[in-house]
Amino acid sequence: MEWATPFHLDFMEKTTSEIKNIAILGSTGSIGRQTLEVCGEYPHRLRPVVLVAGHKVEELAIQALRWKPKMAVIADPALEQRLRDLLNGSGITVASGDQAVKDAMTLEEIDIVVTATVGYSGLAPTLSAIEAGKDIALANKETLVVAGDLVTRKLASSRSKVIPVDSEHSAIYQCLVGEKPEAVKKLIITASGGPFRTWSHERIASATRADALHHPNWSMGAKITIDSATMVNKAFEIIEARWLFGISPEKIEAIVHPQSIVHSMVEFVDGSVKAQLGLPDMRGPIRYALAGATRPATATPGLDFRTLSTLTFEQPDASRFPGITLAHLALERGGLVPCVINAANEIAVAAFLQDKIRFTDIFPLIMKSVETLTDDVATPSYEDYVECNRVTRARTTEFTNSVATVHIC
Repeated sequence: MEWATPFHLDFMEKTTSEIKNIAILGSTGSIGRQTLEVCGEYPHRLRPVVLVAGHKVEELAIQALRWKPKMAVIADPALEQRLRDLLNGSGITVASGDQAVKDAMTLEEIDIVVTATVGYSGLAPTLSAIEAGKDIALANKETLVVAGDLVTRKLASSRSKVIPVDSEHSAIYQCLVGEKPEAVKKLIITASGGPFRTWSHERIASATRADALHHPNWSMGAKITIDSATMVNKAFEIIEARWLFGISPEKIEAIVHPQSIVHSMVEFVDGSVKAQLGLPDMRGPIRYALAGATRPATATPGLDFRTLSTLTFEQPDASRFPGITLAHLALERGGLVPCVINAANEIAVAAFLQDKIRFTDIFPLIMKSVETLTDDVATPSYEDYVECNRVTRARTTEFTNSVATVHIC
């Protein structure tokens, strides 16, 4: 029996000696920057041809002048003229707006689209890339959190292949190579535990933005760092794993591993376990994805087992980090519930980062938004997701403003 999922373990059939043309969706973010670093390691094999950013126009221009892509796209139309001025005379095509972002993902010369943007904004351009038959190096987990069923259906009729870039899913992907689905007993996704792993309920209740952004192991963008602190990120990774690997939700679990050396594990029916280990460095999963699920040599140092004294594992504490429970709520309810959870989380996290609400307000705001969902759809269309995202964001903004007013008073 082969894997009954469009996320096959045969990502690329091209030889590793061919140059791969890459579009980076979110080039100015953490994953986008590291993707360009990896391109710099292999200049004769990896060529960025499209760079897309949201609003960091100055950084996008610097990247474009360094890498000379065919096209640079800024999502914010108000910044298009500034980008044109910065790239004047470079010969690089400039565009702006959501439609331009989607269109850029379909350019004929693109081999791989790296979806390195954060949040719901990754869904539409990823769907465009799939419809155009582009291969996807998926770092935008929200695409599958929001619309895993729709994306899976689109992939079933596309020549696109997907390989995960998230360190946890890359680890599982690597552990599954050569294995049969019926041999898998459980997928075990590891979590660092975030900055509040050892904090009490009372201390977490007074956590500041600076506290939450101080991740012990990983250097990430602000939104995903807060998601790590709430463990909502781990809930999202469970949802992502369900769609990536076609595994039933009850066979996916998370475990806290504070050292972030074991990136994830697969337990098999014979009692054996495969684990993928490495330093907490996202360039490893990026290399693996861009090289077509092969292992290009790198000068970056690897693990030194002589310095590893202890690897520990703990059960996640859902009483202190209820965000992790959102995974099974989303997968059990299905429909538009995952979309609501994602949209509400994005609004609540943004409010926390603006010091409008407390850290412990994030989860209740998400749950309040889920409870107000009245018009659910069993098999949502893209238009259903768009409308649900719009309504949920507006509704959750009202909720966060109410909470903020109470705190001020």
